Amino acid sequence: MRIAFLIALTAALLFPAVAVAQAPDPWHDDLVDHLAGSWKMEGNVMGHPAHHDVHAEWVFNHQFLRIEEKTSAGAPTTERRYDAIWFLGYDAISERYVLHLMDQFGGRFSETLGYGVRNGNTIRFVFEYPDGPFHTTYKWDPEKNTWEWLMEQKDKNGKWTSFADLKLSKVPNP
Repeated sequence: MRIAFLIALTAALLFPAVAVAQAPDPWHDDLVDHLAGSWKMEGNVMGHPAHHDVHAEWVFNHQFLRIEEKTSAGAPTTERRYDAIWFLGYDAISERYVLHLMDQFGGRFSETLGYGVRNGNTIRFVFEYPDGPFHTTYKWDPEKNTWEWLMEQKDKNGKWTSFADLKLSKVPNP
């Protein structure tokens, strides 16, 4: 009895990851793959000009696209600075995209995940923030090799308003 217990304990200690879960195969998405790389982002955020650098790369066994966004070094000094990391993945069980934002504004807004569905070359994410719903839409234009990020929020009167309208242009490889 004691030997069987020791064998079971040894097996559990030596193979815990195998017993708990197998790592999924790398995730590949024909639309999201186009977002990998380096981009110049320009547009408006809350009615103010924005110039950001964006770099996206696959991480965690190709389960997430990590998107790093920050104010460009050459942006006007009057521009509000921004720094963020997004993690874009897909939940095959619920058949929806998942988007997690972590930025300089801290944990309050980072606790809410965005869930998205694809329609052609567009993925529309819905975030249910404590102060109201927020939409982030990623739209790929294959003819121009560009992305548009449109962000909308509900105002206090229940009307959808533009939070940000941004265009991403690919940075050529050196």
